[in-house]
Amino acid sequence: MNLLDELRWRGMYHDAMPGTAEHLASAAPVSGYIGFDPTAASLHIGNLATIMLLVHLQRAGHRPVALVGGATGMIGDPSGKSAERNLLDEEALRVNQAGIRAQLEKFLDFNDSPTGAVLVNNYDWFKEFGFLQFLREVGKHLTVNYMMAKDSVKRRINPAEGETADGLSYTEFSYQLLQGYDFVHLYKTLGCTLQMGASDQWGNITTGTELLRRMTDGEGKAYALTGKLITKADGTKYGKSETGTVWLDPNLTSPYQFYQFFLRSEDVDAPRLIRVFTLLSQEEIEAIEAEHAQNPGLKALQKALAKDVTIRVHSEEAYKIAVATSEVLFGGGDLAALDEATLVGVFNGLPHLRVPRADTADFNVAVLLSETTNQQILPSRGEVRKLVKANGLSVNGAKLTSPDTLVAELPLLHDKYMVVKKGKSYYLVELT
Repeated sequence: MNLLDELRWRGMYHDAMPGTAEHLASAAPVSGYIGFDPTAASLHIGNLATIMLLVHLQRAGHRPVALVGGATGMIGDPSGKSAERNLLDEEALRVNQAGIRAQLEKFLDFNDSPTGAVLVNNYDWFKEFGFLQFLREVGKHLTVNYMMAKDSVKRRINPAEGETADGLSYTEFSYQLLQGYDFVHLYKTLGCTLQMGASDQWGNITTGTELLRRMTDGEGKAYALTGKLITKADGTKYGKSETGTVWLDPNLTSPYQFYQFFLRSEDVDAPRLIRVFTLLSQEEIEAIEAEHAQNPGLKALQKALAKDVTIRVHSEEAYKIAVATSEVLFGGGDLAALDEATLVGVFNGLPHLRVPRADTADFNVAVLLSETTNQQILPSRGEVRKLVKANGLSVNGAKLTSPDTLVAELPLLHDKYMVVKKGKSYYLVELT
């Protein structure tokens, strides 16, 4: 199966310029690149679908080039945005770039072979490019009319009915010229003839192919390939959880939260997600789908998806801890089996209530779960008593049987933590 057929089967293919398939078949290894925005120190789930385009490019015998936009990241791509964003300084961008490279190395094979991945930073060639020089050598090749025709520009200048926008600054307007020149530079220095990206990048990518054609007097042959945006069945963008963006950095989204995000995928979405985010073969995926169809409640598709992606983004050990954590919270497993870092990570984003240990010396649980924790768990001692009587409160997995139990008599995790469960809500109480 060639690259385009692979992407079509996986539901990742959106569009390509005429001749792209023939170019990939006849000019191997082709050097193809994708740009990554370094406005954060970590990539996220939305980026992962784009990374997979590079992964499949390399698996098909071509050379992936990952471009970290140190220069364009200082400006900001207007595509899909209604307002100009804050600009980052060079130091912040360099820190972000280092984090992104570390994540890309988990997916791509960086080596000196003809198909070895390459990482570049466009700040390296733009930092000495003077404004007048850029206008003379690059800007003259594209008309304003051509640039205004791009959807990303038109939507910002003439927003659709019901949308609001603040217009478009010259800084953002120039973005497509900068990205276009990236293609020209990579063509000249690395022999790069293909640019890939998500479907909303089509305008910027084709600007690059046109600029390359004009700056080489028609001799430069360049191609474009875009993948589909990953959306849920209802059309909403994929990659957000109840607590916000799902990051690849375990310090921003814990492996447990990451695992749970995929595990909670809807049945209608899971078949596409397992094709996009994993490297499982067609035979393997179809076998899992058949197993899932026999008993959807066992979530065979979601479990296979969550396992594969968690291991590749984090590690086998992180996956095992995520599963153990899930069993603790949802299957009656032992909280004491979790190490401290995992325990705290599990409850990241949920209430983490810190109470001075001295303040609880003579208190019972009715006081602790109401007044001492500032009514964040229950509003009064009376409410605590009602829930205890209704068998609705537990601490560290054990049901509370008396509201008069002293805090000092409760078993603690790591000598300081209590996981309080009220109905389906969890609270982490830490004695400091």
